[in-house]
Amino acid sequence: MTQLSEAKKGIITPEARRVARQEGIEPEFIAEQIAKGKLVIPKNIKRDFIPQGIGEGLRTKVNANIGTSQNHYDLNEELEKLRVAVEAGAESVMDLSTGGDLNATREEIIKYSPVMIGTVPIYQAIVAYSQEDLDFKQVSADFIFSIIEKQAQQGVDFITVHCGVTLRVLELLEKEKRVGGVVSRGGAFLINWMKANQKENPLYEHYDRLLTIAKKYDVTLSLGDGMRPGAIADATDAVQIEELIILGKLHQIALEEGVQAMIEGPGHIPLDEIEMNIKLEKRLCHGAPFYVLGPLPTDIAAGYDHITSAIGGAIAAAAGADFLCYVTPAEHLRLPTVEDVREGVIAARIAAHCGDLVKGIKGAKEKDLEMSRFRKALNWKGMFKMALDPQRAQQMRKQSEAFEEEYCTMCGKFCAVRLHNISQAEKSQSKIMRKKK
Repeated sequence: MTQLSEAKKGIITPEARRVARQEGIEPEFIAEQIAKGKLVIPKNIKRDFIPQGIGEGLRTKVNANIGTSQNHYDLNEELEKLRVAVEAGAESVMDLSTGGDLNATREEIIKYSPVMIGTVPIYQAIVAYSQEDLDFKQVSADFIFSIIEKQAQQGVDFITVHCGVTLRVLELLEKEKRVGGVVSRGGAFLINWMKANQKENPLYEHYDRLLTIAKKYDVTLSLGDGMRPGAIADATDAVQIEELIILGKLHQIALEEGVQAMIEGPGHIPLDEIEMNIKLEKRLCHGAPFYVLGPLPTDIAAGYDHITSAIGGAIAAAAGADFLCYVTPAEHLRLPTVEDVREGVIAARIAAHCGDLVKGIKGAKEKDLEMSRFRKALNWKGMFKMALDPQRAQQMRKQSEAFEEEYCTMCGKFCAVRLHNISQAEKSQSKIMRKKK
C-alpha cells in the first residue's frame, strides 16, 4: 500500500486527512491530486510523524540540507543543525552525509527528526569505495540497489535518484561544451560510473527495480537533476532539457506503478528564464511536484547566496514551484554552520511565502493582513507573533534605545504611523465634540 495506490482507489488515508487539515482544504482534493501525480506526501511506512504535502494547491514547502563531509564529521553538530532547521520552519531535511559512519548518522537524524527526511543514496554507494583515486568499476549495480534498500529500511521518506543521467544525455553533454560543466555530485558520480563501466546508468536501466523498493516502503522518488546548470551561461541548455524530458517519462511510469514521485530542477537560472523553466517542467512532467534548488539568478554572490536563492526562489514559487531547497550563505564556499542553516531556512521561507501570496494559497494573504494591522496599531507583540522569525525581530527591537516607546529609533517621534494615528484620533475627537454641540 502506498499513498498513491490508495488515492487511486478513492481512499483518503489518515495522512491525506492530516495534510488537508494543515492546509485548510478538503481531503478529497488531496486524494485527487495524489492520484493524478500532482501531489506527494513523502512518508516512509516505517516512520511515525506529522507528514506534509508537496504539490499543486498547497503551501510551498522548504527543505534544509545537512550532513557530514569527509573533511568534517561531528554528529552532534548535525543534530543541532537539524534542530535549528526545524525550529526555523523547515518542513523537510536532507541528510547528505559523506563522512563518518553514514548508517549510524542517518539513524540518529531519522530518530530525532519530526519532519520528513530525504537522502541521496548514490553518495553512500560511492563513498563506500572511496580511496585516493575512486575506482568506479568496483561499484556494482547490485551494491547501489542494496544501499537504496538499506536506507528505505531505515525509514527515509524520499530519495534523490539521478535516473535521467543516461548515455544519451552524456553524449549531449560532451557536445554542449558547458562553462560550468556538471555541478551535481550524484550526476558526476554516475557519469564516471557509466564511463568506467561502459554501461547505461543502472538507476535508469533497472528503474523497475527502483520502483519495487520505493513501493515496498512508500518512499517518494525525487527524480534528480544531475544535469542542472551550475552557471548562468549553461541555463536551459539541451542537456538540461533532455534530462527533464526523460524525468517526465519516468514520473509517468512511477505513477502507473503506484509510486509517488517529484521532479528536481535547476540550478543557476537568470531571472527572465525562471518562470519559463517552471512552466516547462509542469508541461513536460504532467504537473508533477517541482523541487528546485534556489534557483540562483546570478553566479557572483558568494557569501550571500541565501539572498540570491531567495530572489530566484520567490519567482519560482510564484510561477508554480512546490518545494524549495534552501541555499545558505556558505554555498560554494564551505560546509554550512548552524547559523548558516538558520539563515538559509528563513531566506527560503520568505521566498516560499512570497510565492504563496501570488499563487493565492489559502491563509497566505491573511498573514500579511494581520501583520499590517498590528503595525498600524504599533502593536509590537502582535508584530513579533506574525514575523517569520519572531526571535530575531524581538532581538533587534530590544537593541533599540526606544525599546520602551511605541515607536522605533528609525523615525522616533516622527514615526509616520504614530503621526497618522494621532491625526486620526484628533479627527475622531473633533467629530464627537461637534455632535455634542
